[in-house]
Amino acid sequence: MEEQQSLEAIMGLIMYGGNAKSDAMEAIQAAKKGDFELADKKIADAENSLTEAHHSQTNMLTQEAQGKHVAVTLLTVHSQDHLMTAIAVTDLAKEVIDVYRRMAEMASEK
Repeated sequence: MEEQQSLEAIMGLIMYGGNAKSDAMEAIQAAKKGDFELADKKIADAENSLTEAHHSQTNMLTQEAQGKHVAVTLLTVHSQDHLMTAIAVTDLAKEVIDVYRRMAEMASEK
């Protein structure tokens, strides 16, 4: 894989992974305040960023499968770490938001 393409894909993983994680954390904070509309929007934003990150990752995997090897550097590992963390945080954020939503529903029933 050409070095410039590789660097762009790696930076895409870092950027979109970071955006997804930030949006997921903002979604939790919105749910904590009872703003579920904003929480849902932030989760959607996180999922869109994860989709973009996956496009970068797929590009790297496709190049690798075509024999255009990507050098495994600390930056490459870091980018994968960002993506995996963002996925985990987004998944967990959905669960936390669901708990806050249920708590709000129970409080309104009383």
